[in-house]
This record gives sequence, C-alpha cells and structure tokens, in this order.
Amino acid sequence: MTTDYVRKPEWLKIKLNTNEEYTGLKKMMREKKLHTVCEEAKCPNIHECWAVRKTATFMILGSVCTRACRFCAVKTGLPTELDWEEPERVAESVELMGLKHVVITMVARDDLKDGGAQIFAETVRAVRRRNPFCSIEVLPSDMNGEYNNLKTLMDAKPDILNHNIETVGRLTPRIRARATYERSLEFLRRAKQMNPSIPTKSSIMIGLGETKAEIIETMDDLRANEVDIMTIGQYLQPTKRHIKVKKYWSPEEFNELKEIALSKGFSHCEAGPLVRSSYHADEQVKAAKENV
Repeated sequence: MTTDYVRKPEWLKIKLNTNEEYTGLKKMMREKKLHTVCEEAKCPNIHECWAVRKTATFMILGSVCTRACRFCAVKTGLPTELDWEEPERVAESVELMGLKHVVITMVARDDLKDGGAQIFAETVRAVRRRNPFCSIEVLPSDMNGEYNNLKTLMDAKPDILNHNIETVGRLTPRIRARATYERSLEFLRRAKQMNPSIPTKSSIMIGLGETKAEIIETMDDLRANEVDIMTIGQYLQPTKRHIKVKKYWSPEEFNELKEIALSKGFSHCEAGPLVRSSYHADEQVKAAKENV
C-alpha cells in the first residue's frame, strides 16, 4: 500500500498559550459578534498573536465565503450577512485592544455588486476616527477585479494594501476558486497606480508542488507590479478534504528565499514555516513606510 502523505516535521510543532489575554480576546470577539481570520482559517499562530502579541486580524462581511479555494478552511456558501453596524464594532474593538496596527480582511463576496468595497472602506474610516494613531492594513479579495471597487477602498486611504497571490501561476487554477494569477497582479498594480504612497504587499504559501524557480518567478512578477512587501509561508492542510501538502520546506530554505526576495528589491520579506500574510504585520508597517 502506497500513500502520498508527507509527515509533518518537528519544527512545525506549535506551542499553545491560552492565558488571560487569549481567552479575553476570544470573549470580546464573541460579544461584539465579530469574526477573525485567525479562527476561521485555523491560523497556526493564533495563540502567539492573541496571547503574547495581543494582535488579531479582523474578518468582515460575515464568516461565509462565496468561493471554495482548495487550501482555505473558511466556510463556503451563499452569505446572508450584510451588517452596516459592523464597522463601528470593529473600530470599538481596536480601541479596547489598544492596537497600534490592525489588519482587516474579508470573505469574498461575489454576491455583492461592489464586492463588499463600501463596507470595507467604511470600516477603515471608522477605525481611523476612533483610533487616529493606529495604522491600518487591509487584505481584500480581488472584489471581482472591478476598478471602481478597488478605488472605493483605496479612497479610504489604508496604510498598507495587502492582496495575496497565494501560489505560483501554474498552480493557481487548481488551488484558487474564480481568482486568477493575472487578475491579482493587476489588482496590486492598480492599487499602486491609484496611490503610489501606500505600500502594497502580497503573500504566497509553498508546499503545494511548486518549484523554487516558480517561486522566484512569482517574486519577479510581484516586483514588476511594484509590490513592496512579500510574505512566504508553509501551506498546512486544514482538513482532510483540502488539498494535500506536497512538501515541507525547511527553515533553511525559507531563509534562502527571504534573501532572494530582498535581493529582488522588496522593502521587507517575512519567510518561515509558520509565516502567514499578517504574521508580525505590526513590524512590517515601519519598514514599508521607510522604503516607499
């Protein structure tokens, strides 16, 4: 009997920390009826971020995504939630947490003409009103690739625009639902054209069957579209129904990829087995502002 199962290496063991900071944040999220990508996407860093760093990535526009990407643990279906009071609840939570940098992401809302752009923009403005000294990073879907949807969000003037390319071009049709490699590059390029002073950022996960050469090609594609920050992390299979891990890249290989990325001209690169798009995002904002 043969199997293509790849055993998880020792360096991917995660230390859990359920101290009062973690449980307190979890309680507050439930009280405010808010969602976090930390929980919905089963992020491996949730205990570090919530319990030690006291940071979280808010996920707005509900917890049900209209897309069914083969790597993602967020629930898929037809969303019914459209809550215009959500921006103020997010802003209040950021204030209560005392955050200096907040990441706001969203489920894909292909059911909405604007792709969720209006509520997203209002969330940015609400957070800014209540937390004038907090930097704001947005992580939207491609919002159907519509120029006006992106402009609505960029007009709210986030501090960083983050949109994930997710994987290399060859694997995109098999890994991502509806999204395309070229559309994501165009989305990032247009964001930079709309406001060159706002740093742009993108992330890929590796271990899906890509080659080193394809990762480097993706770096070149991102730089060709003026992306400033890149994050590279190990794909981890969230459930048995999701696509399997093909390879666990070693910490040494991640270090090498980071050096290559920096040599390509990225102002900042986070790379490591447990790195996710918003991992240590609070540390990236300063580096980005200094180099853009």
